[in-house]
Amino acid sequence: MSAVPGKTFYLETFGCQMNVHDSEKVIGTLVHEGYEQVQTVEQADLILYNTCSIRDKAEQKVFNRLNDYKKLLKQGKRFGVLGCVAQQEGEKIFERAPHVSLVCGSASYRNLPQMLAELENAQIEAPKPAGRKAELANLVRITGLDDRETDACFETEFTARTNPHRGYITIIEGCDKFCAYCVVPFTRGKERSRTSDSVLAEARQMADLGYTEIQLLGQNVNSYKDPAGKPGGKKTFAELLASVGEVPGIRRVRFTTSHPRDFGRDIIDAIDAVPTLCDHVHLPVQSGSDRVLAAMQRLYTRDQYLERISWMKSAKRPLSITSDIIVGFPGETEQDFADTLSLLDEVGYDAVFTFKYSPRPNTPSLALEDAIPDQEKARRLEVIMSHQKDIQIIRYKKYIGSELEVMVEGKNEARKQWIGRTSHNKTLNFAAPDSSVPQVGSYVKVRATQSFPNSLLGELVI
Repeated sequence: MSAVPGKTFYLETFGCQMNVHDSEKVIGTLVHEGYEQVQTVEQADLILYNTCSIRDKAEQKVFNRLNDYKKLLKQGKRFGVLGCVAQQEGEKIFERAPHVSLVCGSASYRNLPQMLAELENAQIEAPKPAGRKAELANLVRITGLDDRETDACFETEFTARTNPHRGYITIIEGCDKFCAYCVVPFTRGKERSRTSDSVLAEARQMADLGYTEIQLLGQNVNSYKDPAGKPGGKKTFAELLASVGEVPGIRRVRFTTSHPRDFGRDIIDAIDAVPTLCDHVHLPVQSGSDRVLAAMQRLYTRDQYLERISWMKSAKRPLSITSDIIVGFPGETEQDFADTLSLLDEVGYDAVFTFKYSPRPNTPSLALEDAIPDQEKARRLEVIMSHQKDIQIIRYKKYIGSELEVMVEGKNEARKQWIGRTSHNKTLNFAAPDSSVPQVGSYVKVRATQSFPNSLLGELVI
């Protein structure tokens, strides 16, 4: 559908892959409603921020961005806040950023057409204000907030996928775990899964459109429970994962994020049985200390986590294992921190995403005492990152001399190197002769010749 003059939008996304995919849904919906996406706020009539509230820094970045551009209100532009911060703050956003007109939670994106129509009609009917106070007073304010207890599905009719070769499919939304530090259950609601039939239909459609890699998404992706089918006939997560991997035309399937409590041995069995399932598992641990894990309400022990790691290490093909770690949780002692450092050595992660504990609204950890000073959090973060870097140097060296299949993602013209990604989710930059120029989205064999802490370097195998 062609764009209607004057209906342009700019969308900036903060946060995780779930938010990136949510933005694809928003873009698809807006384009279908006659809007045209533009690349700068200056070009846009409607300025949208799809937000993340996992950490305070990401949340503050959104409000800083809103403050920077409030001067554009007098040009007739309108502002909207979407996603987790929208759900968390609700109508308080109108107090913190009075020039915002639209606040919409992630499960309400299917209602965007009606909300946009209401916004457009209000703009047409509103008298021209005189002065900033009158301008703000005349602003229509529209909210679409989610019911945490809803069973409503979160599918949207239109999705504008930003990568023609790799695409996301959300299979489960929300979280029932209530970890002490995490705001997700309050912003994304309870767990609710799509039917396996609808997931597989979307996967087949993507394959027909030429997509070769699919990533299944969820706050707790392996908590998936198929709501359809006869009793005893519903697909488990592992069965769904295998079924997606068997869709003709699909060459790679990834999934994120997993929760150790719901991570079953059957997932590794599926990876062993279906070659298209990638050689990579991301399993967040958050801490190596049983005492801290209990305070975090993570619902597993260090030994139970390591049991899952042992399943991965016994797989028929070597798997890359990555994780998330939080330092400075209230009451974390030096011994607790040492337990986390020792876990890095015991597992031998290929990568770890590290974060300083950040107090979030409504979470149980707000009531905990023994807060760790920010300076000490920063020190522990640096120690973890340095230690993990040493581990990765060793891990990556093991690939030197190996021939690895990569999906070609692009080219770094400055370095004259092609950018590829392995099934292990490692970046492998490589050289190719002018006579063998690879196509973006194709799969080629590359011999790794050099390693770095976060990437590999190689040469195209001709």
